[in-house]
Amino acid sequence: MRSSFAPLRNRDFALLWGSSLVSNIGTWMQTVAVGALVIERTGQARWTALVAVAAFLPIGLLAPVGGAVADRTDRRRWLLRGTLLETALAAGLTVLSATGRASPGIVTLVVFAGGCLAALFYPVQQSIVPDLVGRDDVLAASSLGMAQYNLGRVIGPALAAVVIAVGSFTLAFAVNAVSFLAVTIAVFLLRIPPRPPAVHDRIWASIKQGARAAWDEPGCRTAIVLIAMAAFLVSPFIALIPAKAALISHGGDKATAAATGALTTAQGVGAVAGALLLAPAAARFGRRRVVLTALTGTSAALCLYALAPAVPTAVAALGLVGMLYVGVLTGLSTVVLLRAPAAQRARASSLFFVALGTIYPLGALVQGVVADKAGLATATVGGAVVLVGAVAGLIVLRPLFMAALDDGPTDPDVWPEAAGPGLDGANPAPPAASLGSPAPIRTRAPPD
Repeated sequence: MRSSFAPLRNRDFALLWGSSLVSNIGTWMQTVAVGALVIERTGQARWTALVAVAAFLPIGLLAPVGGAVADRTDRRRWLLRGTLLETALAAGLTVLSATGRASPGIVTLVVFAGGCLAALFYPVQQSIVPDLVGRDDVLAASSLGMAQYNLGRVIGPALAAVVIAVGSFTLAFAVNAVSFLAVTIAVFLLRIPPRPPAVHDRIWASIKQGARAAWDEPGCRTAIVLIAMAAFLVSPFIALIPAKAALISHGGDKATAAATGALTTAQGVGAVAGALLLAPAAARFGRRRVVLTALTGTSAALCLYALAPAVPTAVAALGLVGMLYVGVLTGLSTVVLLRAPAAQRARASSLFFVALGTIYPLGALVQGVVADKAGLATATVGGAVVLVGAVAGLIVLRPLFMAALDDGPTDPDVWPEAAGPGLDGANPAPPAASLGSPAPIRTRAPPD
């Protein structure tokens, strides 16, 4: 397990990771508070769905813009600007709530603005990781980032329940606003050698250039295709957790809410465990084998979850799903970060999240319709079985396509640090450590 924690030996990564955990806890507190406030004010489930769409849809639409900007600016400054804007937005929501002006419509607009900021600044959070750790630690760093995100998912809602019960929605929003200061301070203290902007094209031309580069690179292309398949066929289980909770709780609103909380927590705990196991597993068995095992294993675990007749068995099954599903997200995003040309890394990463962010809502909608007509278990199991069949077909019919998940050649154009020290010795060759992949440092992001 030492390889899982190796990136924390890097002072800058540890600083940003710890501050991001604090901020993520605050973000999850706000997420819970927003949902509770909206449902309390309206009594309508469609408002909570609208809030979820407002938070997530911008990631699929604006991430390419964020990636293009990140590849042409100082990434440290761009990250600092994003954090300050998110702090201001959270503070604004706090003021609106304190003055009684936090209507469902205004809250939804604030959430949408937060989603736009996440879309614009998330690519730099991804692409900055290889600047903080060596190539061999990228997978471990990514796994730690995913563990941090899911720790926030476990701790944040629990703290939100206490804060709201003892104080108010306003207090929960205020705690989130303050939590951003941790990242702000960390970014100020980061020591990242600045890279001169390598992109001078217009934004749209830059986006197209990055998309072309990602698609032309075999590993990036395979990862993007596989995440699109997974987003449509298995990721919708996340959106359907409340439906599963209502089905197995056999109770009223409180029973359904309790079951939903238990299932969400189980997924988060499983994801933390899976994230910590991912780097040593990849070091021992190879990244391609681990990713393929995660894809097929997630499908099998989802079948167990779909057929679970009661809350305890569903909780256990969803914990297993969370453990395996994190390997899909982290493993495939790692391939993109390691294989994309360094000058276009943020844009390539943004294309990955476009595939995830646009196809996941579509898959959730389709599986929701199927669930209403044929049953929830049929929809979930059907998607899982189709994914296993598709992956098996690619392994048999397109072996070279799947082989691209392995490490490519160490090319200075892809990984400049491989060429040795940079200008003025600012970019020393990365130390040999554990096997690696990138980490979302702090994100509202992708469904996991």
